[in-house]
Amino acid sequence: MRELLDLTRELADKEVRPRAEAAERDAVFPREVFRVLGRSGLLGLPYPERWGGGGQPYEVYLQVVEELSRAWLAIGLGVSVHTLTCLPLAAYGTDEQRDRWLPDMLGGELLGAYCLSEPQSGSDAAALATTAMPEVRGEGEGVKGAAEVGGYRIDGVKAWISHAGQADFYTVFARTSGSPHGRDRARGISCLHVPAATEGVSAARAEHKMGMRASVTAQMIFDGALVPAGNLLGEEGRGFSIALTALDSGRLGIAACATGLAQAALDLAVGYARERHQFGTPIIDFEGVGFMLADMACAVEASRALYLAAARRKDAGQEFGPQAAMAKLLASDTAMRVTTDAVQVLGGYGYVEDFPAERYMREAKVLQIVEGTNQIQRLVIARSLAGR
Repeated sequence: MRELLDLTRELADKEVRPRAEAAERDAVFPREVFRVLGRSGLLGLPYPERWGGGGQPYEVYLQVVEELSRAWLAIGLGVSVHTLTCLPLAAYGTDEQRDRWLPDMLGGELLGAYCLSEPQSGSDAAALATTAMPEVRGEGEGVKGAAEVGGYRIDGVKAWISHAGQADFYTVFARTSGSPHGRDRARGISCLHVPAATEGVSAARAEHKMGMRASVTAQMIFDGALVPAGNLLGEEGRGFSIALTALDSGRLGIAACATGLAQAALDLAVGYARERHQFGTPIIDFEGVGFMLADMACAVEASRALYLAAARRKDAGQEFGPQAAMAKLLASDTAMRVTTDAVQVLGGYGYVEDFPAERYMREAKVLQIVEGTNQIQRLVIARSLAGR
């Protein structure tokens, strides 16, 4: 593990951190960085070596995500999103599907995007309206003359998609049967692997965001996009449970991202407080500043301990969903608070672009929203306490 983390820090110093400021200023998507990480073995760490993965436990993978996020959140979050996108194929696909797609996905040649949310169904993901209607071959065309599904025609709009228009494939959740209304709306949702080159797949204009500008976020439009039946991941109609399983793991990724960002803000604030003198004394020696930094350090360590504890439960095959929600909640709230306090420690310098403190603060906010808002995390935790 030490060698892996050393490699990560080396790549972060050479390939990641130096590009961050300009790319965020100019909103340039860092596609080449993901290729470098993939070729270095960092895009498939928690997946089996048979398909080009690293065969690493989640506890190790998440520490890599933290290190990358510490250097540049857009990269750490991008790795987390890509890993989330690969999970349905890795966990529910057939060996034939894995052999076909996973090596390039885990090797960095193919970058993914996760398509679950829609303009009218965010937190209530089961209410999604995008359809993937089965294209049924007529009798006599299928095996032994029986009718069979020849493919799926996808129609609908997905919202808030990271890597939209930049990804090489999309893991899409769409309704193959049933209605988005009523108690049974989670039924009939399926998961599909959709190559970006599929006719009828396009990205809308990128959103103009307060932070994470180098990470493209946009709506994805599916207009009669036809994919073969062999692109169905898992059983038809069981996609919603696949989505929730992936999100439990993805929330651990967000917790690691948030911890890395908070650590970067703490590092900046401590370094500044040691060098900045007022009244002939480093400001870190003033209790008003020193105590603030102490609280920031405690919060970062608590976030790290919580996400690692949840990861160890996952690695041991134990239930970890509520713990993942706790880790995402605590770590993202911590990132928001620590980055805000870092701006305060730097004073006027924290409010200008000469230092990255203001960027850290803008970036932190999104972590309280993505992959389930923190209000949803509290709901998940409360339901687990109630035994539901």
